[in-house]
Amino acid sequence: MAIGFFMILVDTTIVSTAMPAIMRGLETGITGVVWVNSAYLLAFAVPLLVTGRLGDRYGPKNVYLAGLAVFTAASLWCGLSSSIGLLIAARVVQGLGAALMSPQTMTVITRMFPAQRRGPAIGLWGAVAGIATLVGPVLGGVLVDTLGWEWIFFVNVPVGILAFWRAMAKVPQLERHAHRIDWLGVALSSVAMFLIVFGIQEGNSYDWGVIAGGVGVWHLLAAGLAVMVLFILRQHYTRGEPLIPLRLFHDRNFSLANVAITGMGLTVVSMSFPIVLYLQSVRGLSPTLSALMLAPMAVVSAALAPVAGRAVNRIDPKLMAVPGFLLLGVSIIAYGLLIGPGTPYWLLLLPPLTMGLGGAFIWPSVSFSATRNLGPADAGAGSGVYNTMRQVGSVLGSALIAALMESRIAAESTAAVAQHAQDIGASPDTLLAHGAESTLGHAVPDFLQAAFSSALGQSLLLPGLAAVAAGLVCLFLRKPPA
Repeated sequence: MAIGFFMILVDTTIVSTAMPAIMRGLETGITGVVWVNSAYLLAFAVPLLVTGRLGDRYGPKNVYLAGLAVFTAASLWCGLSSSIGLLIAARVVQGLGAALMSPQTMTVITRMFPAQRRGPAIGLWGAVAGIATLVGPVLGGVLVDTLGWEWIFFVNVPVGILAFWRAMAKVPQLERHAHRIDWLGVALSSVAMFLIVFGIQEGNSYDWGVIAGGVGVWHLLAAGLAVMVLFILRQHYTRGEPLIPLRLFHDRNFSLANVAITGMGLTVVSMSFPIVLYLQSVRGLSPTLSALMLAPMAVVSAALAPVAGRAVNRIDPKLMAVPGFLLLGVSIIAYGLLIGPGTPYWLLLLPPLTMGLGGAFIWPSVSFSATRNLGPADAGAGSGVYNTMRQVGSVLGSALIAALMESRIAAESTAAVAQHAQDIGASPDTLLAHGAESTLGHAVPDFLQAAFSSALGQSLLLPGLAAVAAGLVCLFLRKPPA
């Protein structure tokens, strides 16, 4: 099951390295290509509350295999897409397959291993998550350079077939628990998430004003928050089985771990795109070389993951989670401060080392804190909530970083263009038209490189501060009983 889980998380970040190539190949801009990622993340996040319950009702193995089949077929569709619209549609279906799979992996661990023996298994699960999110950009760079961007999706087909075969042969059928599905809750959560994400991601495109028919961006955001409040009230007052049993949040560690993993999802997704765009468009590196600049993260995380997995069951998880988040956040902020047109490459390799170190300790410790007190009857619901919160963070991270990058690039470029136009006696409008090519994934003109570097560095404050905030939340985790 870890093979399939690894694959769906790799697809959360693998697109980041290929984004400039997709922009060129399908003739789209930053907003269009970010929707390739956001569509997947949104379709992944919204159904998670119900797919965890489906695993309880129909058996986690059966739901996992169904999701794996959908995900693998959609991956083939992604690679064959000839337009940005078709690619986004395929990514939606791929996200639905991932949503069916993801909660089942955590459910199986929670139901097969008693709490006192769950640490190593959760450690492995968390290590797979950490390594996957870091391997994605590296693997994406190699595939884009050697075979083309389509192969970041085609590669899932043989891996999906392998994962299906092994899960069919080895994963046991577990006892089923009858659950009724709160379909009104599903609809409310889906509408709320779409309105919030669309408002954040597209706000900059409409200058945060009117979209159509007098409806503005802020109206969408307000409506999304209002529907989210209705969803929470529905969960509290429903007489049947809610999608989110709010009693789970009476467990302090479960609540704090969900807040922390939301921050982690936001951090991981939002840090990759600015770094990759800087390395490829400003520094002129190939996708493979830009990915290798991030390779120290994956190497360090892979080396330390087994150590972290064994240790999480023996020590207070807070002692791993807090330093891990703070180290990750400070490293991302440091990277943002370092980047510039002429920053030595060896200097840019240092922050990823400490990012990998921080990430290795975050995943197993936070996952263990969330699942430590879940019983078999709550395994599906708890896993669904936990995975949902991680994906909510990822969706918000994708939307926020797109809006922040566009805003900072526009602000920094305007000043740089005005200064350069004055220096050479040219029209600012002409220079702006020339500089706009960079939004299609081409090399940034020399006179704009400092401005782009500054804008992308400022954008990295978002994931950096999100990680620091998650670390502060983990300060309040309680040490579980021996």
